[in-house]
Amino acid sequence: MTFLSRRSTLALLGTAAGALALPRSAAAQPIPRLALYGPPAGPSITLAHAVKTGMLSDIAEETLFTPWRSPDELRAGLTSGEILVSVVPIQAAANFYNRGFPIRLENAMTNGLLYIIAEETGIATIPDLAGRHIAVPFRGDTPEIIFSQLLDHHGMRAEDLKITYAGTPTEAMQLMLAGQVDAALTAEPSTTAAVLRGREAGKQIRRAINLQAVWGEMTGAAPVLPQAGLALTPTFLDTYGDAVPALLAALEQATADVLANPEAAAAHATEALGLPAPLLAASIPNSNLVARPANEARADIERLLAAMAGPDLARIGGAMPDDAFYL
Repeated sequence: MTFLSRRSTLALLGTAAGALALPRSAAAQPIPRLALYGPPAGPSITLAHAVKTGMLSDIAEETLFTPWRSPDELRAGLTSGEILVSVVPIQAAANFYNRGFPIRLENAMTNGLLYIIAEETGIATIPDLAGRHIAVPFRGDTPEIIFSQLLDHHGMRAEDLKITYAGTPTEAMQLMLAGQVDAALTAEPSTTAAVLRGREAGKQIRRAINLQAVWGEMTGAAPVLPQAGLALTPTFLDTYGDAVPALLAALEQATADVLANPEAAAAHATEALGLPAPLLAASIPNSNLVARPANEARADIERLLAAMAGPDLARIGGAMPDDAFYL
């Protein structure tokens, strides 16, 4: 799930303030108003569910969740200080941090949302895509970078297949439904939307390749792509730093609840995310939702960043984030 391009960090370079050390203690009082933000995707179901069910009532007097719909919206919110707590693509968070905006990562909220969908039964592995036409979203960002790494691992180049670049996973999904491509790289919940809408149209669109699984095969590690996590700004940490452990614990509880009761969680999130509850509920089992503390997820995060960062780690600001990045 990538909703922020590398260019989106540029407006943040002059906005950093405060030290990178852990924040000073805050008064042991509830936060007056805890505003959470996130994209219209799996991790935000967890946030919306936590808000709707009152799981954060011991932390804050008032809680709300608001989706951001575009990289520009997220960037503007962070720059202005309106957004203090948000689900953020982890690559973007690392880039912010290394370029001088000391955002901190509290946890990883998904172990990966990426799939390649297809109708043809002959597409089941990355090499099967040779000579095929595939839609790939977010050129130059997480999905396309991961896909390129997988092609390279199998001795393939982009020229070995036909690629149409789409603006978003939803656009890639729509190209697949329209029969304009043989396969599409999508992210939940767009993947589930393709399967359900395809079924309605008499198409047997399926999750042909689980990118988390093939990533694990490539790296020899766990099939984990920690694409997004909850990031906190210096302003929040400086003012409400004492609330961080309780916030992490509440999100762990909320994640377990979402996984155990996807229909109820989807009903709680449908209005906030602007997506149908049945679609959200069906997407949850394939969204690999977690609430892993950032330090515990660090090895998987660094494995992902190392593969994505490019020559001299340029895509994440020239270095791996140091210890202070991980709360």
